[in-house]
This record gives sequence, structure tokens and C-alpha cells, in this order.
Amino acid sequence: MKRLFVFLCTLLLTLSVGAQTEATARKILNKTAALINRRGGASANFTATGKFGTTAGSLAIKGNKFYARTGQAVVWYNGKTQWTYLKKSQEVNVSNPTEAQQQSMNPYKFVNIYKNGFKLSSKAVGGGWQVHMQAANNKRSIKEMYVTVDKNYYPKTIKMRQANGWITINVTNFRAKNLSDGIFTFNAKEYPHAEVIDLR
Repeated sequence: MKRLFVFLCTLLLTLSVGAQTEATARKILNKTAALINRRGGASANFTATGKFGTTAGSLAIKGNKFYARTGQAVVWYNGKTQWTYLKKSQEVNVSNPTEAQQQSMNPYKFVNIYKNGFKLSSKAVGGGWQVHMQAANNKRSIKEMYVTVDKNYYPKTIKMRQANGWITINVTNFRAKNLSDGIFTFNAKEYPHAEVIDLR
């Protein structure tokens, strides 16, 4: 009887700690999401490393819109249509990306996906926190993710596992700033020699 009592107490304590950890992780991501999703927008610099090498650039986000620039490409997404300009070939591919495709292009999509279908946990690291997200359904395009934020809830590192392996994105110079909606739409006048290929 005593063993049963000890076992039940341990089980209840474990469940309680797990619930607290998940609640803490959700609170951290809620605060980070509020910063990223601010009405005016936000911008940052990033370095992404994965199976296909390393690339660096800048990113601007406003609601579900984003703009990214690297040494190889420029991407505009206005909430429905995406334009991808490839500098080497001077082609602009126009598409309506799926949710999974958006997640692979826009590292800040985690601000929405953590709310459903992920088990959350967190731990304190380097004056901030690291949140671990594990997909409840292994068929999701993002299987697992680690999000590290500083004491002000600014994102520092996003590490995600997809079908083709891990991608690590280091974020620097994150700042809230008011952005014009125009920067999220491709302007053909700025790329007069580009060939536009409509893939929709």
C-alpha cells in the first residue's frame, strides 16, 4: 500500500511538472508571438544552416506577409502570392505556396503553428529560454523545433527538423519597426530584365 501511495504521488508530481512546463513554454511563445505579430511589423538579419549549406540575409514580417533577401534570391509574400527572384538566372517564379511551403520559407511561422498539434516544454538557457516543440502527428512538415529567445522574448535561434533534416536559423538585430505593405509585393519596374514565370 505504501509503495502504491509513493507511486501515485510521484506520478501526480510528474504530471503536474509536465503541465507547468507546457504552460510556461506556451507563455514564452505567446510573448514572442506578440512581438513578432505586432501590427506595424518587425525585421531581422539571419543565417540559416542546413543540409544544403549556409545562407545569410535579412527578413521583414508583418502579419502573414514576409520579405526575405539573401545573396542568391529575393522573396516577397503578400499573404497569398509569392514571388521568388533568382539572381543567377534573373527569373521570378510566381506561386501560391501551401502552408508547409510557407513554413520552410518563413522561419517565423512558428508563431502560429505552436498553438495546435505540438507538445511543448521549456528550459532556461543563457539568460533566456529554449522552447522545445514536438509534433503530435509525425506527418506534419515540421516534426520538431527548438526556439531560443532572450530575456526580452526576442527570437535568437530557431532549429527545426523537417523531412530533409535539421535547419538552424540564427537571428540577429531583431527589431520592431513600422513597415509599408508595399515591400511584400514584387515590383516589376525594379527588375526590368527579369523573366516572370507563373507557376500558379
